[in-house]
Amino acid sequence: MPSDSSAIAILLSLFDRAYDRRSWHGPNLRGSLRGISAQDAAWRPIGGGHSVWEIAVHAAYWKYIVLRALTGGKRGAFGRRGSNWFALPSDPAEADWKADLALLEATHRALRGAIRRVDARTLERPIPGKKTSRAELISGVAAHDLYHAGQIQLIKRMMPSRREDASGRRR
Repeated sequence: MPSDSSAIAILLSLFDRAYDRRSWHGPNLRGSLRGISAQDAAWRPIGGGHSVWEIAVHAAYWKYIVLRALTGGKRGAFGRRGSNWFALPSDPAEADWKADLALLEATHRALRGAIRRVDARTLERPIPGKKTSRAELISGVAAHDLYHAGQIQLIKRMMPSRREDASGRRR
């Protein structure tokens, strides 16, 4: 990767396309979440798999982890208690779902700002106390968004409320 400001621009483009910018590959993370109700977001696929809602908060959490690594931020500032996979509210409501989508959005925006401030000369160097470089973390969090966008697309196809009938129409 070039070690100048163009490297940051490339990483930002990758990061944006994985989350909310148009791309050739189909839905990005934000696009995969568009139009999902709280009820559908809380639906759990067979075998105890994660719900769309859990995946959305999980993605926000890992953006927070990368943000902390890039900025040296302190633990405990994430908008939900816990780590990695978070329990859903006992009685999921639209307001709770919207709040968690807003958490994802706010965390993404904060991380984007931190990426813009990274000194391009340090991109390939390991972060102090870690084996991973800044470039690896930034490209990795973009890949994480895309992985989960695809997973959400598959889960949506399994949802009883979104299944198509024999004619190809949604029920």
